[in-house]
Amino acid sequence: MTTKGTVKGIIANLVIVAVDGPVAQNEICYISLDGTLLMAEVIKVTGDNVFVQVFESTRGLKVGNLVEFTGHMLEVTLGPGLLSRNYDGLQNDLDKLTGVFLKRGEYNFPLDEEKLWAFKPLAKVGDKVQAASWLGEVDENHQSHKIMVPFVMQGEYTIKSIVAAGEYKIKDTIAVITDEEGNDHNINMIQKWPVKKAITAYTEKPRPFKLLETGVRIIDTLNPIVEGGTGFIPGAFGTGKTVLQHAISKQAEADIVIMAACGERANEVVEIFMEFPKLEDPHTGRKLMERTIIIANTSNMPVASREASVYTAMTIAEYYRSMGLRVLLMADSTSRWAQALREMSNRMEELPGQDAFPMDLSAIIGTFYSRAGYVYLNNGSTGSITFIGTVSPAGGNLKEPVTEGTKKAARCFYALEQSRADRKRYPAVNPIESYSKYIEYPEFEDYINTKVEGNWIKKVNEMKTLLQRGKEVQEQINILGDDGVPVNYHETFWKSEVIDFVILQQDAFDKVDAVCPLERQEFMLNLVMDICKHDYDFDNFLNVMDYFKKIINICKQMNYSEFHSEQFEKYLKELKTVLAEKQIKTEK
Repeated sequence: MTTKGTVKGIIANLVIVAVDGPVAQNEICYISLDGTLLMAEVIKVTGDNVFVQVFESTRGLKVGNLVEFTGHMLEVTLGPGLLSRNYDGLQNDLDKLTGVFLKRGEYNFPLDEEKLWAFKPLAKVGDKVQAASWLGEVDENHQSHKIMVPFVMQGEYTIKSIVAAGEYKIKDTIAVITDEEGNDHNINMIQKWPVKKAITAYTEKPRPFKLLETGVRIIDTLNPIVEGGTGFIPGAFGTGKTVLQHAISKQAEADIVIMAACGERANEVVEIFMEFPKLEDPHTGRKLMERTIIIANTSNMPVASREASVYTAMTIAEYYRSMGLRVLLMADSTSRWAQALREMSNRMEELPGQDAFPMDLSAIIGTFYSRAGYVYLNNGSTGSITFIGTVSPAGGNLKEPVTEGTKKAARCFYALEQSRADRKRYPAVNPIESYSKYIEYPEFEDYINTKVEGNWIKKVNEMKTLLQRGKEVQEQINILGDDGVPVNYHETFWKSEVIDFVILQQDAFDKVDAVCPLERQEFMLNLVMDICKHDYDFDNFLNVMDYFKKIINICKQMNYSEFHSEQFEKYLKELKTVLAEKQIKTEK
């Protein structure tokens, strides 16, 4: 018997309900308002009173309105047909909704119930299976979509029957499995899972070590992220967070891309909707949208549904990881999610932490980030979720609680700097403040040495040292003036500028420079570090500037030329001639 209740109090989206039976934390209920059912989630239970947050506007809601509880938490529906869809935070298919604005109480089924899928069995009668075991597969946008034993099932089962290869709808029974007590269970292609609970159907979750190649030099070379790694991009408005996210999602070596636009400004979400269907996938040559899912919530949606959207996106990512796929999850921006948590906490009159955020904000962020990772599945396959969130701190202040809390959880930190963006140095990632903790892992070092020549990490550390020294010299020049510091100081500064212009800066809108493969990154790193290792013969600081500007210009032209093309080799030859003019032959 379902628990019922009546509305007792209303505070914006927070509704107090008097109940007549048991209610669970995070359970879903529906509030009746003039024939419309509004979806809500239980956030606090105190005796007979329950606090629920409504995922819709509560305008017109009255004390005494009836409430019915469902007996389950907020769930996502998982099955074939998720790819290429645009959902909101509650997994309503936005393309099925009518009108420009979302109507209150309008919810729909997220999958296509009538479509026929070409099913191919992978298991056979008599096989022993458990939760997340692969029963068969269907082709979803040229991607192998595994049909699995539902995650909710516990213990071991035996396959009693499984259908032959052929076309079936998602609700058709494709297998019957028997539990240890001898009870039969019908399995179709759909399963449901609560969003706030991690899917743990794997045997091991080791420390990730495989480089996730993004084609962005400042990430791959300087601060690499790995398959199953976590990173975040904080930065003020206009510093290029969304462009960097788009570049990564376009180019990264992932099978599935999930974009969670959780409460970002509406125009940025529109940009994703407009751009992604047109973009070509560099890996397959087909449309990028074919392997993308968009979970969109804009700022004008209720706060509660913004909070739900990140969890919905993560659960879908875990589902695809269980198929042995590499998933890239991008969340833009997690600051809106944190604001939703703050609003909820304030409404419940909890003791506020710094800037009125919940006291346990960093724990909530840490728990969420820990759901990403590289895993070994029960059948020996591997899958991964790489999670990159963006944070938009007010006024670009990187000391605020959301940035600080995320810093503790994420392993890569890509700090976007306003002053670099103002100087049009894109991506505007501060090379000194940013870091990747993966570079310190011995597993990563062993892996990268198989991909590139042995001294890679040593060269990257040398480059970081040079950038730091260049910054210090720049500060001295600003205080003492150009002629107040020795010529060799100017040389150090301009060497750091060569690194900045050639390695750190990249044109996301240039056909060649937008994607830089690892082989090319290795070549350019060796070239630039070779330039920086030599001493040069200069008379005064003006000569230093003119000479290095010439080098930067040639190297930039190389970045815009196809790798090892005739043009590229021409510039390389020109560079060697220029270097021979001033280089002192003895190396440091």
